[in-house]
Amino acid sequence: MKDRIQTRRNFLRTAGLCAAGAALSGCTPSERAATGVAETPQAKPNILWITCEDTSPYLGCYGDPHALTPNLDNLASDGTIYTQAFATAPVCSPVRSCLITGVYATSLGSQHLRSTVPPPASIRPFPKLLRAAGYYCSNNEKEDYNFKNATIWDESSGAAHWRNRRPGQPFFSVFNFVSTHQGQINGSDDEFIEKYRSKLAPEERHDPDALVLPPYYPDTPLVRNIWARYYDLITFMDKQVGNLLAQLDADGLADSTIVFFFADHGLGLPRFKRTLYDSGLHVPLIVRVPARYRSLAPASRGGRIDRLVSTIDLPPTVLTLAGVPVPDHMQGRPFLGPQMAPPREYIYGASSRVDEAYEMSRCVRDKRYKYIRNFMPHLPYIQPSTFCDQAEIMQELRRVAASGSLTGAQKPLWEPSKPVEELYDTQADPHETENLVDAPAHRDALNRLRRELRDWMLRTKDVGLLPEAEMHIRATGSTPCEMARDSRAYPQDRILAAAMRVGAGPQAMPALRQNLTDSDSAVRYWAALGLDALGIEAAPALDVLEKALDDASPNVRFVAAGVLCRFGRREQALAVLTAGLNDSRETVVLHAARTLQLLGDRARPAVESMERTRRRYMNPDGSFKNNDHAMFIAWALTNAMDHCQR
Repeated sequence: MKDRIQTRRNFLRTAGLCAAGAALSGCTPSERAATGVAETPQAKPNILWITCEDTSPYLGCYGDPHALTPNLDNLASDGTIYTQAFATAPVCSPVRSCLITGVYATSLGSQHLRSTVPPPASIRPFPKLLRAAGYYCSNNEKEDYNFKNATIWDESSGAAHWRNRRPGQPFFSVFNFVSTHQGQINGSDDEFIEKYRSKLAPEERHDPDALVLPPYYPDTPLVRNIWARYYDLITFMDKQVGNLLAQLDADGLADSTIVFFFADHGLGLPRFKRTLYDSGLHVPLIVRVPARYRSLAPASRGGRIDRLVSTIDLPPTVLTLAGVPVPDHMQGRPFLGPQMAPPREYIYGASSRVDEAYEMSRCVRDKRYKYIRNFMPHLPYIQPSTFCDQAEIMQELRRVAASGSLTGAQKPLWEPSKPVEELYDTQADPHETENLVDAPAHRDALNRLRRELRDWMLRTKDVGLLPEAEMHIRATGSTPCEMARDSRAYPQDRILAAAMRVGAGPQAMPALRQNLTDSDSAVRYWAALGLDALGIEAAPALDVLEKALDDASPNVRFVAAGVLCRFGRREQALAVLTAGLNDSRETVVLHAARTLQLLGDRARPAVESMERTRRRYMNPDGSFKNNDHAMFIAWALTNAMDHCQR
């Protein structure tokens, strides 16, 4: 199994290198002349999105003293830096789902990493609106929207380029650089040097000993080496950006093109990517508006703007810059251009399933405070996760954690559970290490953000309150987005109230027992999770949990089975889980597989069933039937069997 995961990782790293090599090589003058594109003046601006992966604002223009990013610094000096820009999720496909539609992934049902959830027909990916208005739209080349639609782009491939449009046609072009993806930091020093560091001049390479580590990381040589690799990758990516901008200049398009640079989410390291801290959500955002469109610019050249911006604001911003009406369904607001909206007071973020690891956390942030609500507080911040656990940085952090030598801010990340609520003063505590939930001086902020988060979840119809399998079951014949707008199919107020009881302590026991017999399966699901979160204190409810093994909802059955197994009542409970492995629906099988994975050695009697199921989701050559649920099922079961055979 490890070899297959290594192959996926190598693919990501190689893809990053190939894309990087193409961007660094550029086009010769003769190649540019051969394009035959004769530029003519146009009223509409061209728009170029330059995106990179897994990158926090560790850039020179953002004041980072270690960053070597001259091309981005030059772009910023000729444009505007947004200092308070945030992603809507801390992992790629939910963010990209939002970027292509202008709708929160939690409203579409696309909040889980790698799943197929098409939007309603009424929600058109915004490049289609640009194309209808005469724009040439190209994407080079990552999509990862959690749905497929071959009609979004004029071209979406490794060869996609504005140069392929009709002469004089305005363009919207996206270039995505994967060289900073988390997969690139792994491997031997020799591999990293060959692929990346050797492409940098000696003075561009980062000295591990000179870097300042965040306070939640232990100071070890390997951690420092990984940290230096990331800075090297950012410098490498900066060269890619410089080459692309040089192509724009060479084509005589710089003075007619509005350029955006941003990242999909934070750094691809533990406690960054996959978390709702600023380390996972805060992203760089630079916008350069040429002189001819200066009236659209929000500030003078080289300016800095501290208004809150969310990545959900990017689609409506592009549309308004292009003079295209913004559809009513879009949930963002333009932050520059002729229809610029007033500054937002809050940004929001959501964390849900990543690979085989289920999670459910939401956050809201104003300019000072961040509030996080963890709906699965009984799970650790860093759960077992097959793909992440193979990374050298994760292995090193787990090694140090197991040694008992972590101190201070390094420890909470490795606790077996997490707080139900978190509140941080991001001005006084930018690393978000001091939880102020119990601080009387910040009570008003806590209550205000609590209300705001609840209101946002309700008004955006956050369908993440349904477990993944249940969401798909209820949306049969429709889409999760449409289903969630039917109060009979989705009584959200009642479900949210049930979810809020998870982590409320033993005093919630009567309500949890009652909810476990509710007519709505999602209410029953949260009741079972609430009992799971009680741990040993759930013992008085074992009778109702045993009845829940016959529940009509697979998600309720599996949660109840997991709790009962941990109490030693595993015979009937394991039978429920192994039966779940035989379900025809992959979302159902994944929940059963993940439950078995987290049971550790308690799942030993189910090894034979797990192996049969794992083989069912793999091809004869060892590849997966698909690269989302089938892959995650195989990962979960392989990991579960490994633990049972130790």
